[in-house]
Formats: sequence, C-alpha cells, structure tokens
Amino acid sequence: MKKRSYALFLVLLLAMSTFLAACGGGGKENGDGENGSGKSDNILNLTETQDIPSMDSVLATDAVSFNTLNSTMEGLYRMGENDEAVDGIAEGEPEVSGDGKTWTFKLRDAKWSNGDPVTANDFVFAWRKALTPDTAAEYAYIMYDLKNAKAVNEGKMKPEELGVKAIDDKTLEVQLENAVPYFKELVTFGTFLPQNEKFVTEQGKKFGLEADTTLYNGPFTLAEWKHEDKFVMKKNPEYWDAEAVKLEQIDTKIVKDTQTDVNLFESGDVDQIKLSSEFVDKYKENEGFFTVKESSVFFLRLNQESNEILKNVDARKAIAKGFDKKGITDVLLNNGSVEANFFVPEEFAKGPDGKDFREASGEYLKTDIKEAQKHWKAAKKGLGQDKITLELLNYDDDLARKTGEFIKEQLETNLDGLTVNIKQQPFKQKLDLETKMNYEMSLAGWGADYLDPMTYLDMYVTGGAHNQQGFSNAEYDKLIQDAKTTLLLEPEKRWEALVKAEKILLEDEAAIAPIYQRSRAYLKNPRLEGVLFHKVGADQSYKWAEFK
Repeated sequence: MKKRSYALFLVLLLAMSTFLAACGGGGKENGDGENGSGKSDNILNLTETQDIPSMDSVLATDAVSFNTLNSTMEGLYRMGENDEAVDGIAEGEPEVSGDGKTWTFKLRDAKWSNGDPVTANDFVFAWRKALTPDTAAEYAYIMYDLKNAKAVNEGKMKPEELGVKAIDDKTLEVQLENAVPYFKELVTFGTFLPQNEKFVTEQGKKFGLEADTTLYNGPFTLAEWKHEDKFVMKKNPEYWDAEAVKLEQIDTKIVKDTQTDVNLFESGDVDQIKLSSEFVDKYKENEGFFTVKESSVFFLRLNQESNEILKNVDARKAIAKGFDKKGITDVLLNNGSVEANFFVPEEFAKGPDGKDFREASGEYLKTDIKEAQKHWKAAKKGLGQDKITLELLNYDDDLARKTGEFIKEQLETNLDGLTVNIKQQPFKQKLDLETKMNYEMSLAGWGADYLDPMTYLDMYVTGGAHNQQGFSNAEYDKLIQDAKTTLLLEPEKRWEALVKAEKILLEDEAAIAPIYQRSRAYLKNPRLEGVLFHKVGADQSYKWAEFK
C-alpha cells in the first residue's frame, strides 16, 4: 500500500480522542432523560457511508436500500432474533399443501402510512411488477420459485399468470414451481415487500426517489431525505405493532470516513459507529465495543465479457492468487474479518448432516505468489502481451479506497508488467457501471438473501441478473438448475451439487477473486439495546431497539 502522511494527523487525533473520552463523550449520563449521545431518549443517531440509491423495493439491490426498507416497510414476515422469520403482515403460520407447492397466508389488519389498508392485492401488484420485463428488476430472479415467474420475467407469459392470487383482501395464495422448504424465510427479503398500487401509479417515475413519493407500512416512515447528506425515519403511528417500537426517530447522517465517525461518537452526536482498523485497538476495551461476523463476502469481479485479458483463465487465476489477503484482514480491517478462499461463507449454512458448508467444501484460490506468477507468465504468453493495464472500479469510501490501493500495490509488485488504475465512484454510480458491464475489474461484496448456499451460487448462472461479468459454464448451470428443482427432495445429492458448483466457479474457472468474509467492529452507546444483526437480508433491524 502506498504510504501516506497520516502519522502526525493520527497522533493529534488520538490525543484529542483521549481527551474527549475522558470527558465522557459517546456514553455520558446527564440525568435529564437523555441517552448517552446527549440526545432525546427516543432518538437514535447513526451514520451511513452512502446515500440510499432507491426506496422502490422491486428495484433495490444494495445494503443501504434494503436496510432502510427493513425499517420502513414490512412483508409477510420479517427477520427476528437468530434470523428466524417472525410475524409481519401475515398473521401466524401459513397453510401449506401436502406437496409443498401451495402456500396460503392470512393477513392481519394493517395500514399504510396514508391510512389505506394493506391488502393481499398489494403483494400481488408488487410481485407482478418485479417480474414484468419492462421493470428490469435485477432481483426478479429471486422470485423464480413462484409458478410461471421465469416465463413472466422473460416476457413469455403475462403477469396475470404468475402463481400469486388475492383470494380476498386478507388471504394471499402463492403457488410454487417446486417445494421450497425455506420459502417462509425467503419472503422476508426486500423484493417480496408489498406496494400500494394506487399510490405507486399516482407517483409514476417519482416513486421511491423522495421521502414523500414513497409509502410505508413498517415500524418507521422516511420523514426527511436530503440526498448525500442525511435521512430521518420517524415512528409510524399506523404500524400494526407500534407498541413494540420504542424509538420515536432514527437520524442517519452520510459520513464517508471513519475519522469523522469517531469524532461524532466522541462528541456525543451519534450512538453507534463502525470502526476501521486504526481505531480497533484503541477502543476494544471500551464498554460499547463489539464485533459481528457477517455473511458478506468481498471479492473482485473479473469482467470476461468485454475484456480480452480477463477472458484468459490464467490471467484470472494469477490475479486471484496474486495478493496478500491476510494483509487486508489483519492490517487494513483488524476487526475479525477472515480471508476468503471461498464464496459461500463460513458459519452460514448447514447441510443435511448438520455440518457447515465449508466443512464439506474446500479452499480455493489461496494466496500463492509463485503460482500466481506462473499463471501470469502463461497468460502473457497466450495473449502475446508483455505489458498489461487493467482498471479497478471501486467505491469512494475510506476503507474501500485503502483496500483498492493495497490490491493495486500487491498486483503491480507481484505480477510483472501489470499496471492497475483505480476508478473510484460514488456507490450508486458504481452499481450502475457494474449493471451496464462498463468496467474491467471491480471490488464488490455480496451478502446473503436467505439461509442457503444458493443465494451465492445462483448469481453466476449464464445470463443471471447479478452475473455482471459474462461468466458462463454449462456444467455449472446444470448443477444450479438441478439443485433448484429435481434435487430439492434429495438433500444429500443437492448439497453435493452445490459443493461441486463452487469448485467449478473458483478452482476451475476463477470467475471471481475472493478476498475476505467481513466482520465489523462497532462502538455503541452502552445504553442502546435491542438492535438485531442479521446474516441474511438487511444487516440490522431497529424495530426493537431502545435506550435502557
């Protein structure tokens, strides 16, 4: 990593932080009914590194959008403790047919933030919208378990032929292509949220772009949204379970660097922040320090569709093995993250034998500089080039910048003749460039949508919505298709198929270059309790948060 003139600045910052900590910043008690941040007991103050790209649930693809939707919207069920689905708009357990293909949900009396009732048609409308080809929803594929969903999404059938029907205002019937044992958990995901047809139609293209062009049925409403500055959520008085919601307001400020986060926490202006590596050792003994191991895996996308270099498998293997992952996890991150020699994360999904997926699978693309150099030499020979330049698309936040610079320095040092140019973009613009496949390499991350390895592996089927790099392998496609259909009732064989698919993706093809599985170090007001952290879907839930 290139050296920077941080030393003097850090010394001054640490000195000031020590002084502020001694004054009780970020955790003070003032006896006036205020929380540790010096704010009202009912207001939670947070930061986020990026603005919300979209509040339209069928178009959302990113963590920031899904986190906000999780607080302001509610589907049939929502994620509760231990990532178990708990009642949402659906009341009680669904009725499931003997063949597991027909699910019937009874809806409770619930309202939208404008007072309209939430009805079964709100789900029918939103799900059809997500699968209508003109919507171009990237996450449409997550609904392919619904009967006729794929055909509808491909324009081969009408949206009205989708296997979802409003029997009456309070009864929703869903038909599936195959029995899906985890369907109840699957519908907690953001793409399955309902939408009020009348309101969406009235807003047209403005829907989901501003606080007042979005309608809410969750614990909070988005009351204020100043783009690239802050957004404010307020308790939703129309929410069916409003009594369980203790917070009156959540204020979130857009902050792109940890330095500012720490200062805000120390001055008592925020209640919970993420810590980058340089602050972990300083705060790890703090009462409010904790870490969370997530299911998010970070990796390099390698665009095989438009880049001749990256079409070469030796070039991809050289890049994947050619940088020090441990240097990233132990130095840059220093928060419990682990190097990833896999795509399906550790401590995530268990197979029919009760063992973690990683026990059944292997380790792939481990850092091996000598092997990387052999592959690089073969790649240059095959390509007939001695000097190669590649561009790395990256986020514009502090940690991503450091990670990108580290990978650049490593690859340029270890792979002779390679130059890596970094292109940093704001979050929304970066996602757009990936969607348009207008990049060469990209630093990316993926978190689970539901508790099954498929949430990672089906990304890379040929033509998949999130296969934004042109990877295609017929054997891989068949394994994934079989695991989604014919093998659903043969769990051992299905597990074997998923293990084999990951091996093809990484060891055989090096379609992506895994980097690390993320843990996050947090610092919070010690009086803040009830925030749930999830391995699937949204990262956090604030419905049950409160200051004790």
